[in-house]
Amino acid sequence: MAAASAGVTLAELATRTGARLEGDGAVVVARVTTLERGGADAIAFLANPKYRAQLAGTTAAAVIVGPEAAAGTGKPRLVSPQPYATYAKVAAILHPPAGRPAGIHPSAVVDATARIDASASIGALAAIGARAIVGARAVIGPGTVIGAEAEIGEDAMLHGNVTVYDRCVIGPRTMVHSGAVIGADGFGMAEEGGRWLRVPQVGRVIVGADCDIGANTTIDRGAIEDTVIEDDVKLDNQIQVAHNCRIGRHTAIAGCVGIAGSATIGRNCRIGGAAGIGGHISIADGTVIGGGTSVTSTIDRPGVYTGMFPVLPHRDWQKVAARLRRLDELAERLRALERALAQRGDA
Repeated sequence: MAAASAGVTLAELATRTGARLEGDGAVVVARVTTLERGGADAIAFLANPKYRAQLAGTTAAAVIVGPEAAAGTGKPRLVSPQPYATYAKVAAILHPPAGRPAGIHPSAVVDATARIDASASIGALAAIGARAIVGARAVIGPGTVIGAEAEIGEDAMLHGNVTVYDRCVIGPRTMVHSGAVIGADGFGMAEEGGRWLRVPQVGRVIVGADCDIGANTTIDRGAIEDTVIEDDVKLDNQIQVAHNCRIGRHTAIAGCVGIAGSATIGRNCRIGGAAGIGGHISIADGTVIGGGTSVTSTIDRPGVYTGMFPVLPHRDWQKVAARLRRLDELAERLRALERALAQRGDA
């Protein structure tokens, strides 16, 4: 877990983040905070206009704001057209991750044929399989299992109790959170004679560089070809990615999304929480899908798609549902009426 730093001047933060400094650059801040909580050693940020009223009264030592809000405070400030992105950079500077010592913990089990870079850190009770590769400065957390011939890229961070199955690949600088499972078998079954036959899943999972994979997220290996997560994909917690899926670069997917087999999600997409993506379909680059939406057919034009019904009080929803059940009947009655009117007009 990241801890607060000893303090950095606002001038240095401006230089390191590319933000414009307004006010006293000698102010030292040691941690990030909200506008409401403030603190004499902290820097706050305004990214959502909803909280603009808190800007004038914050007790933070400094603030991060957009150009349109800069005049709303007398505090020393970092001004950026993307204040939330600047906040992310500042938070990374002030709260760097705790260092992990290089080397292999005595309780770890590492196959003699595995290749572990000398600068990598292998935690307690970790297991590294035959011919696996762990790159420079990579961190393998306690209890994490790396299968045979798997590859972990340089500067990758795998937290405790992650499982990476045989032959799967985790790219450089990718972070995988606890409980994630990369490369379990896809749900491949063939029915014969009233019983299920397991279909061997012989592909891999390939995760690109600079990705984030949330806690308890599962990514299944391909049935024949690989399941591929391209660079800079961000997956939240508890997501299911089925076999042979492909997720394009710079796509972000919120928690509890389920993606069925052989779905292809384009680049620069945004998918809201608990959405369901059907199998063997494609989603165009740049598509936004609302939370809870069920996508059952290909989307070939980018846009914003939402399929959930707005929330209603329960009794109102019961009335709506009753009417929805009668839609077919009402549609047929309308068609009959239209036919009757048309016939009357012809007479």
